Amino acid sequence: MKDMPHQLDTVLGELADLQARATESLRAMVSPGGKIDPEALEVHQHAVHALSWLATYVESLRQLAAWSGRVGGEIEELIARIGFGEYLTQIAGGIPMSQTEFARLSDLGMDWQPTDAARRLMAGNTAEARARLAALMADGKGSATFGATGLDDDLEMIRDQFRRWADDKVVPQAHGWHLKDELIPMEIIAELAGLGVFGLTIPEEFGGLGLSKAAMVVVSEELSRGYIGVGSLGTRSEIAAELILGGGTDDQKAYWLPRLASGEILPTAVFTEPNTGSDLGSLRTRAVKEGDRWKITGNKTWITHAARTHVMTLLARTDPDTTDYRGLSMFLAEKTPGTDADPFPTPGMTGGEIEVLGYRGMKEYELGFDGFEVGAENLLGGVPGQGFKQLMQTFESARIQTAARAIGVAQNALELGLQYALDRKQFGKALIRFPRVADKLAMMAVEIMIARQLTYFSAWQKDHGHRCDLEAGMAKLLGARVAWSSADNALQIHGGNGFALEYQISRVLCDARILNIFEGAAEIQAQVIARRLLG
Repeated sequence: MKDMPHQLDTVLGELADLQARATESLRAMVSPGGKIDPEALEVHQHAVHALSWLATYVESLRQLAAWSGRVGGEIEELIARIGFGEYLTQIAGGIPMSQTEFARLSDLGMDWQPTDAARRLMAGNTAEARARLAALMADGKGSATFGATGLDDDLEMIRDQFRRWADDKVVPQAHGWHLKDELIPMEIIAELAGLGVFGLTIPEEFGGLGLSKAAMVVVSEELSRGYIGVGSLGTRSEIAAELILGGGTDDQKAYWLPRLASGEILPTAVFTEPNTGSDLGSLRTRAVKEGDRWKITGNKTWITHAARTHVMTLLARTDPDTTDYRGLSMFLAEKTPGTDADPFPTPGMTGGEIEVLGYRGMKEYELGFDGFEVGAENLLGGVPGQGFKQLMQTFESARIQTAARAIGVAQNALELGLQYALDRKQFGKALIRFPRVADKLAMMAVEIMIARQLTYFSAWQKDHGHRCDLEAGMAKLLGARVAWSSADNALQIHGGNGFALEYQISRVLCDARILNIFEGAAEIQAQVIARRLLG
């Protein structure tokens, strides 16, 4: 859209004003005394989340415009035109928060009369534009991502390396791992370690590669395109490293970070409890100091990759007189990796597998602790009561990485849907020649690129030392919705075959569903975004 920079600037300014007015309108609803009223925030929850989605769309279009100014080519031009047309139209008429819930400006007590410039952009999402985009995708005239990403050559080289590795080592096996509910083989984990995945963003002084969060996004995207379980293996190391870098002592950094970076030890995050879910501040697992040891008692759930790991970043209550986030501490709790026959051999610890629809390659577990011992030197930072604060510092990176995983899953769905639409013949012609099939594929490509650019921007912010919890939350919120809609539409293109377990898209649909839940459910994410917007 390089031919209309002034028009884009005008419309983006219009949207910024719309968001500002929406924010003030909501503030009047939930802050009657000048301070946010928690009860009013809950009463007006739909409006609160509508503001979050509006702001996410505004930032998405801002990043789409910036991307379109950096790249050229017909496929990129079409993505930008269709993206602006569709998202502006949704802002005016209703943004889908889920299949049955829409964020409308009327929820915020206002409306929008688009200017002529905005209406011209809204008219860009035409049947002809979508058909042309689908045709270009079918002809292979786009890059592997169906449109240039706008990243530099070094990052594209990293993408190419990991895409080729995933195509060679992961894609041929992923569906079998899923159907058999098998753990990802240790040979794959060893190769990931050799590629530097577990130390990607750990500083070189601690044995890592010292690469950017943008590199982490590209790697996570490509590995998750192969299989979300493989893409998620790095998440555990990313979270653990962020915790130690941000809150660890010098000795803890020197001991743990090189081992994490090399893949010598595998970590898992142990935060959630059966009755807390997203309300981590109210968790009950307790740690009691006895001499030079802490003894931990309580229950945890939805712990990913718990059996084969060597260390747990474990959140527990060290101050029994507290009932909220104060009094929580983070431990680097060592354990012995288990086997199939004895998954949890460490004294004071038990566990059982949770059978799940998808996201199976690392498995999910419920864990029980009864006097489980942790050395005093393994209290993160050496000072109790800092656990919740330490955890909050990791959320930016975790949500950026989760958004990247969502993009990879969505990309996988798009590629499967496109290939099926090219191969499958009905009524004498390929499925892609039917307009509604082509429409689905075109809109997948458009939304994936929008989510991708929002995620890259979040990573850029993080790499340049800027606070980016807002942008990271938006990227995760939108990316998860795009992954689910892409998987659902790709399965629809497969028709009845998509419902058959033998087809890969059945796995991708199951895997995509978790993205709207973990690392901050969509509803929680929208709530957090709104609180930041309200100030």
